[in-house]
Amino acid sequence: MKIGIVGGTGDIGEGMAMRLAPLYDVIVGSRDEVKAQHSCECNISTLKDCGASCCSLAGATNQEAVSCADVVILAIPFKNVVGTLEGLDCFEDKIVISPVNPMEKRDHFVFVPPAEGSAALLIKRLLPKETRICSAFNTIAANKWKALDEELTYSVPVCGDDDEAKREVMAIVNKISKLQAFDAGPLAVSSMVEALTPLLLNIARYNKMRDVGIQFR
Repeated sequence: MKIGIVGGTGDIGEGMAMRLAPLYDVIVGSRDEVKAQHSCECNISTLKDCGASCCSLAGATNQEAVSCADVVILAIPFKNVVGTLEGLDCFEDKIVISPVNPMEKRDHFVFVPPAEGSAALLIKRLLPKETRICSAFNTIAANKWKALDEELTYSVPVCGDDDEAKREVMAIVNKISKLQAFDAGPLAVSSMVEALTPLLLNIARYNKMRDVGIQFR
């Protein structure tokens, strides 16, 4: 399976790429292909230092990351969603994963969904109807993705309207470190999941904690 990461040179994108590269063929996308290639070189070096003997990372443009992949992860800030997706195509029949959280930092972190109700539903409106969209990975901190010497022990809610796509996304989640995927229902539930991230950030801030996550038991 080939996984393309749109925005793969950001903090979350790089961390996800390193976690996924020992398991899948990963295509790291960026607006700047040279930047993507340099990111892959650095990430491969980091993985080798951590003892990963086999990993697959290739730098590309965002469009190539979409076109060549079976599954596409949108590792982009909410403010860039519309501008980025309007410049890309070839999403038909692909699984697209949204870890995007619409929020703002004011006196505290606030959930600020678009008119559609969630980032995932906005993405659904922007992409072709044949695209199979799921939300996942919304509540994992960027720092944790990159902390390769630490196990990820979080629960990951997965939302989607296509049951087969949701099963495939959950299978990907369950292969990463010690993450555990949970079926959270249809894509409409994504707003509840996306709203957890500003809540977790507020809890971390007011209780002097770092990288707060969730676990279902």
